[in-house]
Amino acid sequence: MGNYHEQEESLLNHSHSSRMGGLRTIPFIIVNEACERIASYGLQPNMIIYITTFYHMEAAAASVLLGLWSAVSNGLAILGAFISDSYLGRFRAVAIGTISSLLGMSVLWLTTVFPQLRPLPCSQYQHDCGGTTVSQFAVILFSFGLMSIGAGFVRPCSIALGADQLENKENPDNERLMDTYFNWFYASVGISIFLGVTVIVYIQDNLGWQIGFGVPALLMVLSVSVLLIGSPLYIKAKPEGSMFTGLFQVAVAAYRKRNIDVQLNYNDDCYYKAPESKLPEPSTDFRWLNRACIIQDPHIELKPDGEVSDPWSLCCVEKVELMKCFLRVLPMCSTCLMLLVTFSPPLLIYQLLSMDRHILPHFEIPAGSFGMITLISLTIWMAFYDRALVPLLARFTGQLTGLSPVARMGAGLALGIVAAALSAITETIRRNKAIDAGFEDDPNAVINMSCMWLAPQLVLTGMAEALNVVGQIEFIYTLFPKTMSSFAAAIYTFGLALSSLMGSVLVSVVDRVTSAGGNTSWLATNINRGHLDYYNWLLTFLGVINFLYFLAICWFTEHHHDGRSSLSPEEEEEQSEDRHLNGASL
Repeated sequence: MGNYHEQEESLLNHSHSSRMGGLRTIPFIIVNEACERIASYGLQPNMIIYITTFYHMEAAAASVLLGLWSAVSNGLAILGAFISDSYLGRFRAVAIGTISSLLGMSVLWLTTVFPQLRPLPCSQYQHDCGGTTVSQFAVILFSFGLMSIGAGFVRPCSIALGADQLENKENPDNERLMDTYFNWFYASVGISIFLGVTVIVYIQDNLGWQIGFGVPALLMVLSVSVLLIGSPLYIKAKPEGSMFTGLFQVAVAAYRKRNIDVQLNYNDDCYYKAPESKLPEPSTDFRWLNRACIIQDPHIELKPDGEVSDPWSLCCVEKVELMKCFLRVLPMCSTCLMLLVTFSPPLLIYQLLSMDRHILPHFEIPAGSFGMITLISLTIWMAFYDRALVPLLARFTGQLTGLSPVARMGAGLALGIVAAALSAITETIRRNKAIDAGFEDDPNAVINMSCMWLAPQLVLTGMAEALNVVGQIEFIYTLFPKTMSSFAAAIYTFGLALSSLMGSVLVSVVDRVTSAGGNTSWLATNINRGHLDYYNWLLTFLGVINFLYFLAICWFTEHHHDGRSSLSPEEEEEQSEDRHLNGASL
């Protein structure tokens, strides 16, 4: 019995100090993250309705604004991770981010309480509505900015803060405990998103904006409170520097030594290697970067103990190879950007508002919650693929994962094209029905067409996301060592930021070009007069072009690198066959 209690105590307290860390801190961290997710995801679906209604913006302009908001939020996640690792530490980063989100949501809620903070909504009898003042628009932008800063600090650092509490290499059960923690953490994220886009959206639709925006603000009060209550128990790891700094150092060092002829054959002693390094020399890919690890004058560049005098002039071979890994994954990851753009159609909520959303005589699906079909499809497909398709495909491909990550990415791109084409066809049918019913000038009219017509395209979107995004993350992980998993995740986050930016630019360009000369924009707020179907056909065409680009990247990857992508020769030997398939064609 005594040994059992000792093992239990070890599981509960995974730090050298029995007073700090352990499983008892995890509920505080998960609740903090869950509240932030519920609040932020609950605000997003109906935000375009709030902006167009109260700030008199056209739907296309509002879509551009929200796309930029998403891009900034995802982009700041990388900056937040960098600042956390280099200067603040994870606990301070999460605390600052949570408080910033609270302030942002509070400001947003205040715009619903005080009429002076926003223009009054236009009624159907008004012909000249008052415009939005600069100060009123600045308030809403200020709230978005605070929430973006909050998301940028909380999301990349929260999961790592929990891992800090459990990390204990001396405990033989540590790996099992960490796996359990990650599973529970990601499960809580999924549940939080579900609650956000259902419960919060339902409150907004049925109880109004004041309560609908007030509940997320109250959730952030709870989030801040729970985080601070658990503060005395946390292990607060000190910042040790960011991996991003190392990438910049390699680039700067290679530029400073740009006069070195890398075509010459240098022996192993000419390259600077970290202690206990297993890499004798850098790979031949991106050979110009090899200059960064070449020792020109050991008396100047190295200290007496063998350490580097200036890391911005000389880097180790491992750091150079990490930079090469980053450059290798960028082309393949860039093929996913166009697909991510199609995942966020700009005016989907306006389509839903014009369709019959009743699934029972007395129950109507909130328009902002309809996107749950994509999440449900993604979840079901991932389970079906893992349990049913993988064993079947493994017999034909010889891979334990069924398909290679690159093959999954390609299949996801193909499904994304089909989903975009199907959405164009469905919108053509919806628009024709609205015009035939005499609703061309009445976008608020509900036509005799079920919203379930949109379900197939959302199901395909979920399947495409399950295949492509998961395949992309797996592809990144095959090139990076296990110790760089957080860096690999940051690359995907950066892709989300770029895709949001691309989507905003695309919407803005299409709106401007199609509305030139007094014509009705394809993305007009009155979707019965616009041509959202044409926009979806444009996405389909761009998806086809993107798929051809993907095939070109596959061919180039197969024929133009030496295959060395691991920072460990042992890992390289174990994964050589998988990497060949990952970098080859479908």
